[in-house]
Amino acid sequence: MFQLLIVDDDKNTRRFLRALLSSAGYKAFVADSAKMALKIMDESKIDLMILDVMMPEMDGYAFSELLRDCNNNIPILMLSAKQLPRDVKRGFLSGTDDYMTKPVDEEELLLRIKALLRRSKIVSEHRLTVGNTTLNYDALSVKTGSDEQILPQKEFYLLYKLLSYPNQIFTRIQLMEDIWGPSSDSTDATVSVHVNRLRNRFENCPDFSIVTIRGLGYKAQIKEEFPFTSKPTQGTKNNQEVTL
Repeated sequence: MFQLLIVDDDKNTRRFLRALLSSAGYKAFVADSAKMALKIMDESKIDLMILDVMMPEMDGYAFSELLRDCNNNIPILMLSAKQLPRDVKRGFLSGTDDYMTKPVDEEELLLRIKALLRRSKIVSEHRLTVGNTTLNYDALSVKTGSDEQILPQKEFYLLYKLLSYPNQIFTRIQLMEDIWGPSSDSTDATVSVHVNRLRNRFENCPDFSIVTIRGLGYKAQIKEEFPFTSKPTQGTKNNQEVTL
């Protein structure tokens, strides 16, 4: 069971979040200050922190910066009534992993928590599993069932990036900068070439597919999530999904 820590000086907010997280299957600890949060973290393994901004003695920005300065990489979801772009930007600059404004949508909050925990597990283990396919980051290997292959470095990093964020659309420029670096002399056409190579390698893979979003870029789609109809939905006229 994942253990989550709620750090908020408002009693009603702590009570609400604790009930929500407990009903979702998490073990929730609560703290009304950074000082109390540190004490709980010394005594228990915390997998994720939900952190308020406005607190006495040390606010959420300062607490997040303190944790990062101490090389503590716990996933932090900052929860605040502050909604201005400068406040959100300050939250990310302080080291938080995600930022939501109050009042929160319960379902969205749980989805974000799930995503943060998943990414944290991927980073710590250097291993990603999608269905029966396992990617080993250190070995640059991809194993599907009994079939295992070692990929060229850039192909592996590209596949690992896409599968780490299923259904998230990445532009070619984003992928180029993330995988090849912003100073690379390669063009975004290089991404297309590598995507086509990956498709050829895994054309019979039952677990995932790399989908082209026309006019935008690419995303990895888990095959269990494929729609059962090819009928276009409203609002997809300009951003149609195709598997090439």
